[in-house]
Amino acid sequence: MKVAIVCYPTHGGSGVVASELALGLAERGHEIHIVSYATPFRLRSFSQNVFIHEVEVASYPLFKYPPYALALSAKLADIDDEYNLDIIHAHYAVPHAASAFLAKNILRKEKLKIVTTLHGTDITLVGADKSFYRVIKFSIEESDGVTAVSNFLKKRTVKEFNIDKDIRVIYNFIDTNRCSDSFKDCNKEKYAPHGEKILMHASNFRPVKRVGDVVRIFAKVQEKIPAKLLLVGEGPERLFVQQLVKEMNLTDHVWFLGHQDYIEHVLSCSDLFLLPTEQESFGLVALEAHACGVPVVGAATGGLPEVVKDGVTGFLLPVGEIALMAQKALALLTDDALNKTFRRNAKERAVKCFDQKLIIPQYEAYYMEILNR
Repeated sequence: MKVAIVCYPTHGGSGVVASELALGLAERGHEIHIVSYATPFRLRSFSQNVFIHEVEVASYPLFKYPPYALALSAKLADIDDEYNLDIIHAHYAVPHAASAFLAKNILRKEKLKIVTTLHGTDITLVGADKSFYRVIKFSIEESDGVTAVSNFLKKRTVKEFNIDKDIRVIYNFIDTNRCSDSFKDCNKEKYAPHGEKILMHASNFRPVKRVGDVVRIFAKVQEKIPAKLLLVGEGPERLFVQQLVKEMNLTDHVWFLGHQDYIEHVLSCSDLFLLPTEQESFGLVALEAHACGVPVVGAATGGLPEVVKDGVTGFLLPVGEIALMAQKALALLTDDALNKTFRRNAKERAVKCFDQKLIIPQYEAYYMEILNR
């Protein structure tokens, strides 16, 4: 098959999954074309059967904002002219699926199929701005196939947009071998020179991620046992979090590590992952933690309970329950037997339920199903 995968090139979960899907499909012999405004960070090195197409947007005084959606449509049409695509796989309905629909109509090519994967922001975007409602609904309904990354997201999409169309749930995935390969690169003594326990959080530092709660949970843990906190990522809340760390006199115990293209080497050093997020359609970073055998303490919200098995691979509590999250964190950090059991359970769950060898064939089969309709 010849598949164009349209995605954002950023460090968010959708970009990671789209990139890993491209690599996995290419390894299985398919011709993959990545279309984005920049090369996704996971695809910066050469990969056979993967072609990168960057969308360039001209700037004209007439336009207040560059017309990216139109430039993307034109680029997709050009790519099809040259390579004769079978499928455009759009990660996010807006603007990617909408641009794919326009490209298909420009080409007047009925046999070109559009598959749209919903990652969550499509839905929460409507909660913030109702003007996107009709575009998102239209893009979903006009796609030849639609997938969602969790049952939670599927149900919310159907409810939010009154969708009759079938939405297939295909979970996010990970190469569970990568963490084992990264373990030897872990330099735990760098972060915890005196054998302190290491807690970790990674996100885009938006308010919805509640990184301030991460710091407050850590502060309660650090009162009881020697511990360090690793914070991975960048975003609008970073300055606020840095100030909070300073006000709570935790500067010597918190590491700000910025963006990490691959976080496995940091996860391999960690004893516990904190994810008290307010909204999470899936929770790819929790899966990455589990793949490294790291338990998760977080919020029972969105699709996260489909990844983290409460009481087995971690603990999930109501959003904002900082004291209870700290209590569960301490239980996992101070009870060696409990920690060992949870670590083993986390790794097993990642391998048995979310390994790329299980999930990528589901996308491959879905493509074939759409093409044969």
